[in-house]
Amino acid sequence: MSLPLAALLCAIMIGTSLLSGIFGMAGGLILVGVLLALMPLPDAMALHAITQIGSNGWRAILWIRYVRWRSVAPYLCGCVLATIAWATVQFVPDKPWALLGLGITPFLARMLPQGMKPNPDSIVQGLVYGSICMGLMLITGVSGPLADTFFLGTGSLDRRQIVATKAFCQVVSHALKFVYFAALIPDSGSVPIWLAVMGVAASMTGTTLARRILEAMSETGFRLWSRRIITTIAIFYLAQGGWLLVSGWSGP
Repeated sequence: MSLPLAALLCAIMIGTSLLSGIFGMAGGLILVGVLLALMPLPDAMALHAITQIGSNGWRAILWIRYVRWRSVAPYLCGCVLATIAWATVQFVPDKPWALLGLGITPFLARMLPQGMKPNPDSIVQGLVYGSICMGLMLITGVSGPLADTFFLGTGSLDRRQIVATKAFCQVVSHALKFVYFAALIPDSGSVPIWLAVMGVAASMTGTTLARRILEAMSETGFRLWSRRIITTIAIFYLAQGGWLLVSGWSGP
C-alpha cells in the first residue's frame, strides 16, 4: 500500500470513528465499504474487526460508567450462540438477500406493537437481537441499523448509555468476527501489523474527538439524528440489495 493511500485510509478511519463516537453507529458501515474496495474480503473483514475493536473498546473505556450491564449479558450470549452456529454450518446466503434483510429489519422493528418494541433491558430480546445481529455481521461485516434500533429501544437508555453499552457489545462482536474470518474461514489472508496499529490509533483518535460533541448534544437531538441515520443506512441497504437483484448479481 502506497503512502498517500495509507494516509487517506487513516483519515477515513478517523472520520468514521468520529461519526461512530457521536452516534454509536454508521462509521463502521462506511469503513467496511472502503476496505472491501481496497482488499480481499477476508483481509478487509479482519482489518475492519481490528479497527472496530480499537474504536469501540476505547469508546467503552471512555464511557464505562454508563454501560448498562443487564443489557450486555443477554445480547452477548446471543452473539456467541450465533457464532457457534455459523461456524458449524458456515452457510453464506446470497449478498443481495443479506443486504435486503439488513435494510428491512429496522422498519419491521418500528412496526411492532408497542408491547413488542425493541427493549434493551429484555433478556429474551437481548438473546434474539444478539443472535440476529451477529449473524448479519458474519454475512456482511456489520450488524447494520438493526443493532442501533435495538439499543435506541423505547427510551430506557440515555444517549451516553446507548453509546457505551453498544460499544462494549461491539467489542465482543467484532472480536468474534475476527476469530471467525481469521481462524475459521479457509484461505483467509493476513493484516500487516503496521496497518493494524494505524487503524487502532486512528480509531481511538476519532473516538476521543467525538466525546465533547456527544456531551454537548441534547437527548432529543441525539435520538432525532440517530433515527435519521438509521433510516438512511437502511434505505441504502435496500437500494443496494435491490440493484444487485435487478442487475442479475452472480456472486461471489
